[in-house]
Amino acid sequence: MYAVIMAGGQGTRFWPRSRRKRPKQLLDIVGSESMIRQTVDRLFPFVNPEDVYVVTGMEHVEELIGHIPDVSPENIIAEPVGRNTAPCIGLAAMRLKKRDPEGLMAVLPADHVILDKGGFLETLRSACEVAKSGDYIITLGMRPDRPETGYGYIKKGPVVREGTVPDLRTERSGVVESGLSPTRFEAYHVERFVEKPNKETADGYVKSGAYLWNAGMFVFKVSTILKAIERYMPDLYIGLLRLEPALGTEEQERALNDVYGELPSVSIDYGVMEKADNVLVIPSTFGWNDVGSWTAIDDLLPRDEHGVVAQAEHISIDTKDCIVYSPKKLVATIGVSNLIVVETEDALLICDKSRAQDVKKVVEILEKNGKDNYL
Repeated sequence: MYAVIMAGGQGTRFWPRSRRKRPKQLLDIVGSESMIRQTVDRLFPFVNPEDVYVVTGMEHVEELIGHIPDVSPENIIAEPVGRNTAPCIGLAAMRLKKRDPEGLMAVLPADHVILDKGGFLETLRSACEVAKSGDYIITLGMRPDRPETGYGYIKKGPVVREGTVPDLRTERSGVVESGLSPTRFEAYHVERFVEKPNKETADGYVKSGAYLWNAGMFVFKVSTILKAIERYMPDLYIGLLRLEPALGTEEQERALNDVYGELPSVSIDYGVMEKADNVLVIPSTFGWNDVGSWTAIDDLLPRDEHGVVAQAEHISIDTKDCIVYSPKKLVATIGVSNLIVVETEDALLICDKSRAQDVKKVVEILEKNGKDNYL
């Protein structure tokens, strides 16, 4: 069992905290540890440190090593340029092919919050049981508890596989302890993936019971995903074959610099998942949040009696449903509601919560105007 952590995103919706040199996964958005540190920690003891791989941007390697010193630097794969999730996953799979071509790999984003580690590991192990039994691509789907418009959805079809896995402590010790019962799972055929819906459509999805949130976490054999990429993304596969001889050698960096930027920039969802007929989904509930924008803080940090989340010295007068982040300056708010206020050393963001997804547009304008000092 290998874990591949995708840590190449820029986290533009978390500007001005998230920057090119210190993106969201290297920040302590929730808790005292960085998101990449939390992602690695929750894999233990199911995955050994030597079996954890991380794909990240070349400019982040040095700092990332400092966050996760228990992961070998040889297992950190540096992308010279971001090319979306399909090349990222294909690159990691081709690297693992040289070590264990029939090994199982779990692909996990570095910037998600998971509150129930035990439930997460149970689901991950269930996915492994299904993946090793055949050429299946397993995705984890979150049972929705509200009509969320910021997530993509998965429509589940009939049950394809079902079974149980023992409690992790029982599996490792071989002794059944009192109260440790096996975990039952069901894996459903995926009928279709759906892009982020409007409020009315999302409400219908939740009421139907047939739809799950798309969490962007996958489990499959190394050979299975490479066969899928070869079939559905032949141009990407040809590029990966060019890289294969150099992966894991001293020539890896040179080869990536020469080839990686030429690979198609496509998401794994669009490139493979929406086309393949062997995709299964396991419904899950383990306190998941993709921390996609500042409004995620509402679900993850305590609010006062007026719905205010404050990571700051904050004077609040007639203030309701606001998020305030300001580690160095006092912030006073009077008679406002539904705002995001974020202060850093060189920037200030004030945004209506309903426009939180548009924070990335600020980054786009800064890029267009050459304001690299704010990026």
